[in-house]
Amino acid sequence: MTNIHPTAIIDKSAEIDQSVTIGPYTTIGPDVRIGAGNIIGPYCHFESHTTIGRNNKFLAYCSVGTPPQDVGYKNEPTRLIIGDNNTFKEFVTLNRGTMKDRQETVIGNNNYLMAYAHVGHDSVLSNNIIMANAVQVGGHVHIEDYAALGGMVGVHHLVTVGAHAFIGGIARVIQDVPPYMIAEGHPAKVRALNAIGLERRGFPPEIISALEAAYKLIWRGKITTAEAFQKLLSPEKNPCKEVQYLIKSLQNTRDGKHGRYRESLRKVPAR
Repeated sequence: MTNIHPTAIIDKSAEIDQSVTIGPYTTIGPDVRIGAGNIIGPYCHFESHTTIGRNNKFLAYCSVGTPPQDVGYKNEPTRLIIGDNNTFKEFVTLNRGTMKDRQETVIGNNNYLMAYAHVGHDSVLSNNIIMANAVQVGGHVHIEDYAALGGMVGVHHLVTVGAHAFIGGIARVIQDVPPYMIAEGHPAKVRALNAIGLERRGFPPEIISALEAAYKLIWRGKITTAEAFQKLLSPEKNPCKEVQYLIKSLQNTRDGKHGRYRESLRKVPAR
């Protein structure tokens, strides 16, 4: 039997695995599917149109699968999709998608979202991401694997945060953050290579050195960005895949509007 507290209110159409634990005064609405091993704390609210994988933890007062905060939303059946092994601390809010974009908000696996974090509509969080307390992620944002966001960071809609990037606390992120870099400030700017983070994740010294050289040439060199790209990608350099990915991400950002690659993919005017 599912371990459901007697005060919880569960819609008859919800699909809940028998191994799920649901705490007191939690409500689960229609078209909610919850996989095996999930632990849901007290006073959580799962509104509707939500699919949840396995072994996630939702602490008290989480608000999950609620309508997007978009004035154009007309109650369409958009979705929230959550993967496996995520932790959502107190008062985390996760909105569904809109018809303007992918029609779903997606959260991958092994992510850790601390208290009061918010993920806006149509955003995609990949895997192994850490979001500290009160991080606010706007709509249509992409956050790639192993990114870490410090407390009270605000991420503008349509921003991309690259893999293994680190954003310092209370930063205002209005443009894409390149992979492997540290960004901070108002607005956030690239400050250094995230060398310690890369070392902790097992990147070999030669890869870190190559990324450090690329950082110095692009952000500290006395040549244009285009010249830096050309030099780093020259055949004699034989750049590693990480340097190639860094340059590709920067080229995407350059081609987008306002320093945000995903602006170039928009099908509707900016708000």
